[in-house]
Amino acid sequence: MKSYISILFLIILLSSGCSKFLDRPLENQPQATTIDYTDLSLMYQPVSGVYRTAASGTFGKWISVAIRSVHSDDVVPGNDDAGQNAIHNFQNDVTVKSYWGINDMWISMYSVVLGANSALAELDKFGKNIPANDAEKNKLLAKYQAEVRFYRALAHFWLCRNYGPVPILGIESNDPANLGGVTKSSVEEVKKHVISEMDFCIANLEDARPNAATHIGAVTKYTALMLKAKAAMDLAGNNNGSPYWDVVLDCTNQIVNSGKFSLFADYYQLFKKPGKLCDEAILELQYSDFGKSTGDIVISGGPGEEWGNFFFFQGPENTYSPVITGPGWMVPSQKAVDFLTARNDSIRLKTTIQYCGINGDPATYSVTPDGDTISGNASRKKYFNGKAYSPRSQMTPDRIDYYGANNNVRIMRYAEVLLMNAEAKIRKGQSGDAEVNQVRNRVKLAAIANVTLQQLLDERHAELICEWWGERFNDLVRTDQAATVLPGFIKGQSEYIPIPQAQEDVNPRLK
Repeated sequence: MKSYISILFLIILLSSGCSKFLDRPLENQPQATTIDYTDLSLMYQPVSGVYRTAASGTFGKWISVAIRSVHSDDVVPGNDDAGQNAIHNFQNDVTVKSYWGINDMWISMYSVVLGANSALAELDKFGKNIPANDAEKNKLLAKYQAEVRFYRALAHFWLCRNYGPVPILGIESNDPANLGGVTKSSVEEVKKHVISEMDFCIANLEDARPNAATHIGAVTKYTALMLKAKAAMDLAGNNNGSPYWDVVLDCTNQIVNSGKFSLFADYYQLFKKPGKLCDEAILELQYSDFGKSTGDIVISGGPGEEWGNFFFFQGPENTYSPVITGPGWMVPSQKAVDFLTARNDSIRLKTTIQYCGINGDPATYSVTPDGDTISGNASRKKYFNGKAYSPRSQMTPDRIDYYGANNNVRIMRYAEVLLMNAEAKIRKGQSGDAEVNQVRNRVKLAAIANVTLQQLLDERHAELICEWWGERFNDLVRTDQAATVLPGFIKGQSEYIPIPQAQEDVNPRLK
């Protein structure tokens, strides 16, 4: 477990003169002691540092994924961890408030914010050496600033979704002289801030699909459009007359009408190596072993050993194989299995639900669609999450650690854009049939006509089931269904996990 570090200590640490680019060796190369800000060929380095900070042990960190996931009814904790079980049961008491995991997630998310602020300060120093009449270099500077600001906004967005009112930290917050001014902003203020940041990003990011970007897999205009739409959807809530539905519709229309995106044909393979950075991808956290049996595993610009825990902690407790194995700490619920089964949603069921033996019997074995044998286990976990399953046949030869080492983690996908577009249309009295049926067709489900709002929400549930970013829980909250669907949920009390006690102890303004 990480030691408790306050956000204020992080500000001092990251704003001190002893570090540049978050003390990260960028692009897997040793870092220079002194940076020549007149050498504009180095200008991408602080941007690369932010990509790595966001991905390696931060956004996809196992404890953060577990906390976000166990809030929903699709996932149950796969262990006896008191904090995770209390979060799952909506016990926002001292058990949760003092739980190391929510403090670790807070620190991790704000490390992205503060790292982005440091990177923006570095970019400003490069910018001072760009002549005002050099339009090309100034455009490149704005693009790099937009990439950094996207990740800063995404961190604020997830912080707000999880903790409610939180501080918005701009570049001035990295100055120790401003430490006393760290206060919380309301949920509405944070979401509006995200939308404003995305307006800058949309105007300055590359007009390309991420897999066709100059830096392959980088955030682009369409990534920013999707985040803006998600923030607007949260602000619109369950109010069909909210003007924010116009924002959702406009942003998603731009993505759809660009003609740059399409659904990956095979839903099962979408989450595995063949679906890596396909034309459906709008945001992925990148991870590569370069197809080599030995050597570094790299994530977005630097060594990424911690990253493999995302895959490992969701792996089954498999006594049969030393390769396809893990602690199974994010377990699909029986309710998720029953939901997909009742819909005859066989492709999504095959993709999402993998079995540990026969009905969890430790004396039996099951075989995945890829031919991997999985034992039952004594802890009676019947299932493991197939969306985080890396088949042995797709692993790099001689890589035996179960770290998904040549795969990415999907965050934003075009399928969700289509469903967001359909929801905005339905709420505005228009038809969302075409978009919903495009998503259904991919998984061989029959088309439906006159799609209702509840049918749309059920389709979102099925399409995004057991994924890691809290969409199911957030959908139940924003549509005012959480109290009737989630046992223990109390409206007005259970929407957010508490700000960690360790943070309040350091800064009483956060209470």
